[in-house]
Parts: sequence; structure tokens; C-alpha cells
Amino acid sequence: MENIVDRPLDCARGTKRPRAKQALAKRVREALLLLGGEAHRQTVIEQVAREMGHDVLQIPEDLEAAVIVSFEAYWRDEERRAAYGFHLRFGEGSHRWAIRPAPAVAR
Repeated sequence: MENIVDRPLDCARGTKRPRAKQALAKRVREALLLLGGEAHRQTVIEQVAREMGHDVLQIPEDLEAAVIVSFEAYWRDEERRAAYGFHLRFGEGSHRWAIRPAPAVAR
């Protein structure tokens, strides 16, 4: 089985493609929305793994780590956090991940 974290490489520069990280962050966002906008991170990881065709009883450690790193990277970056709506309801260090609802647009 291929390594989930190392799979998307840019051969010319030897760096990971930003699209791969963005795709994983999108999967996390979709999983959170599917789970009602808020869930424990392990539940989110299981949902992402399920959507990728993995057995949730045997999730590859590198996939689990990649999902956590992806969420944290997007949560820490203010611009990305605003775009994806990632939120830690109980503050830094919390394992309860959430999506903030989009602000209502005044008409």
C-alpha cells in the first residue's frame, strides 16, 4: 500500500503539492459538514478514511497523522481558517473539531 502522506510529490522540486493538502482539508470540511458541523477528531478521521475506501478499524497511521496535520495547518492560518471555517470549540488542544457557520449576508 502506498504511503498516503508521501503520495502527491512534485517530481521537479521534490516537494508536496499544495493541491494534495488542500484536497485533504476539503475532505475534512466535507466530513464535518456530514457530521452536523462538529465532531470529535477521531470521528472525522474515520469519516475521511471511510470516504477514501479504508476500513475504519484499520486506518493507516500516516493517513490519521495527515488528517490531523491538515486540520491544524488550516486552523492555524488565519486566511485558510476563514475560508474553511475550521474551529476548535474548546480552544487549542481540543479534539472537538467544528465548522463555523458562514456569516449571514444582509440583504
